[in-house]
Amino acid sequence: MNKCTLALAVAVGVLSQQAYAEGQADAKGFIDGATSTLGLRNFYINTDNRSGKPSQNLNSEWGQGFDLRFNSGYTQGTVGFGLDVIALEGIRLDTGGGTNGASKTNYSSTVFPSEATNGKNAKSVSDFGSVGLTGKVRVSQTELKVGTLLPNNPVIKYNDGRLLPQTFTGGQITSNEIKDLTLTLGQVEKAKGRNSTNDEDLSIAGANSSSDFSKGKFSNKFLYGGADYKITKDLVASYYYGELKDFYSQNFLGLVHNWAIGPGVLKSDLRYYRSRDNGANGNNSAYFTSGYYPDNATITRGKVDNDLYSYLALYSVAGHTFGAGYQYTKGDSDFPWLNQGDGSSNSTITDMQIQKFARAGERTWQARYAYDFAKVGVPGLTAGVIYLHGDNIQNTAGNQSEWERDISLAYVIPEGTFKNLGFAWKNAMWRTSTLVSTSGDQDENRLIVSYTIPLM
Repeated sequence: MNKCTLALAVAVGVLSQQAYAEGQADAKGFIDGATSTLGLRNFYINTDNRSGKPSQNLNSEWGQGFDLRFNSGYTQGTVGFGLDVIALEGIRLDTGGGTNGASKTNYSSTVFPSEATNGKNAKSVSDFGSVGLTGKVRVSQTELKVGTLLPNNPVIKYNDGRLLPQTFTGGQITSNEIKDLTLTLGQVEKAKGRNSTNDEDLSIAGANSSSDFSKGKFSNKFLYGGADYKITKDLVASYYYGELKDFYSQNFLGLVHNWAIGPGVLKSDLRYYRSRDNGANGNNSAYFTSGYYPDNATITRGKVDNDLYSYLALYSVAGHTFGAGYQYTKGDSDFPWLNQGDGSSNSTITDMQIQKFARAGERTWQARYAYDFAKVGVPGLTAGVIYLHGDNIQNTAGNQSEWERDISLAYVIPEGTFKNLGFAWKNAMWRTSTLVSTSGDQDENRLIVSYTIPLM
């Protein structure tokens, strides 16, 4: 054996022993390292469609959700194995045809799956649920998960704005082998909506045809990857890439900085997205997305073409948080993200309770304020308000505008028998022209009671 081969063999042996030692030190065992919780969420939503000639002006639903999670530990050894389980169940308390927002052709209500009844408006089912399994493998500081995922990064984000969370099916690798650097790589093939029991293929606005899925266009492959690097303890830089086959590719650059100024801290959040067409979206009108295309006969649909820039500043001091931000988009299309038409989220600074403020050409400024009452002796009580105004929305009738005001009030019991029992009220007002959205003006209230019970 030559010297180089011998040196390599020794190095591999040392690294293997180190990885084994780390695995033994960190792994408590499949059961001994496991955790389990039962999340309870009582959710009521009331939406008043005030204009735009909606088919139904008042939608309301109320239900009880159960979210049972089991996260195993890892088996001991160089390679650790584990299993995660998420079991979801939603029970209808008060709703039905005529108040749930569903119609004869659109069987997706606000909170529950729906079904047609004798040609009348769809009726919400009495209950729905699902079980998701995730196998996981860990070597040193690198983890692979395959199965049900809840991804949350700049290019893919699950939605948790209703009774039960949206989930995805696929695989993801996360690595922290290098100090201060987190690497992420993943692929998802399916999404299960927040009000569904079915795994659906993936799509975007304009192509999903949410009113009739049989007419929409979908993909079964979304690739994503990225890196988060902690340059200093107060500065983090991020790059991510996402690609939905036959629809779009997207590059993201982000920079987050915390700066101590006087008695408080200023957080600066700078983001840039570059989104372009991919595959069929570039030449097949069935795959087109929404936007404004003055040189295209379809006018409001075409290929993905969007650049989005945003900056959000938050200054926190003595329980107060003051915020201001600005975002603008350029290009022919609206900003694209995974959107099957059944409720979705993205990672822009303008993803609000009702709207996203990311239409073609839109320029949005926002102001926000929040207060933590722990500073005056009431721990667990928080309140906040956000106002956004977007204009320069490109439209066949000229530039249009919209605005939204969101108010939130929440209280979480900080200690005692009912520690972590939470109460929240969220109110939103959205105003716009019917030239921007056929749904027109909306008022919305959400009442949420939540409680998480540790089981092990």
